[in-house]
Amino acid sequence: MKKLVAVSLFSLIVAGCVNPGKASVQPDQLQNHRFILENVNGKAVKAASAQPEISFSSEHDLSLIKNIAVSGVMCNRFTGQGKLSEGELKVKNLAMTRRLCTEPQLNELDQTLSDMLSKGAQVDLTEDQLTLATADKSLVFKRAE
Repeated sequence: MKKLVAVSLFSLIVAGCVNPGKASVQPDQLQNHRFILENVNGKAVKAASAQPEISFSSEHDLSLIKNIAVSGVMCNRFTGQGKLSEGELKVKNLAMTRRLCTEPQLNELDQTLSDMLSKGAQVDLTEDQLTLATADKSLVFKRAE
C-alpha cells in the first residue's frame, strides 16, 4: 500500500511539471497595455522621431468573441478591431493614416504591420515582452511603463 501511495504521489508531481504546450495569450492579458517596438527580425529599431508602438484596449464582451481594439503608430497611426484566437491576432479592417515619413524603416514598418495583422500574426507575451510573428517576420515589443 505504501508503494502504491508513493507511486501515485510521484505520478502527480511529474504530471504537474509537464507543460502540455504553450498557453495562448488571452485578450485580457493585452488589454489596456501599450508596447514599444524594440526590434524587427532581430534588428534594433532606432527611430529618430516617434517611437513605434502598439496598444490594446478592452472590448465589451471579451469572453465570447475575443475581440480586442488595436491601435498605435509606426510611421502612420493605425487602429482597428482585432480577433485573438488560439494565439493568433487578426485585424481585418486596419485603418491607417497615409503620410510619408522621412525614415525609410518606419515606412516599411507600416506595410509590415499591416500585412501581419491582416493575414494573422502569432502573439507571444512573456513577462514584459510582446512578440508578433509570422513565418517570415518578427516584431518584438517591450511593455511601456
